[in-house]
Amino acid sequence: MVVDGPGTGRGREADAAVTACAGAALAVLTADCAPVALSSPDGVVGIVHAGWKGLMAGVVEAAVSAMRALGAGDVSAALGPCIHPHAYRFSANDLATVVSRFGAGVAARDDAGQPALDLPAAVGIALRRADAVLVADAATCTHCSPDHWSWRARADHGRQATVVWKPEAA
Repeated sequence: MVVDGPGTGRGREADAAVTACAGAALAVLTADCAPVALSSPDGVVGIVHAGWKGLMAGVVEAAVSAMRALGAGDVSAALGPCIHPHAYRFSANDLATVVSRFGAGVAARDDAGQPALDLPAAVGIALRRADAVLVADAATCTHCSPDHWSWRARADHGRQATVVWKPEAA
């Protein structure tokens, strides 16, 4: 979703949003999925809710492409807290589907030795494919952290909010 002014996207659901408008804030809510904040020195920002289905659909690449359509050149990304592979058991069939799109580097094993998805690795690959640079990683597993919501760990109904915005010019 392209937000063309402060408040214009309010209340609309989307797995990604981008803007070049000063004063517009973009937010995603996540528990175990990966929040990805995007920015460019050209004044374009974006936000992505990256779950495995969104990654498969190309949400990261689409957000970076939409930023470039708004004038972004270089795009930097920050990965927020999300579930990590040791706690993200995944069905073998679904994992094979993700591996077919992102490569063997996203396949992992959980703490019990079962197939698992490395969600941070998948986000990193999607960013590289979009020619965006990961510059920060919270390196926090929501499943393990008592300070973060996790559906898989505790069936939490709460969500973390990740917010980006382009400040108003001074």
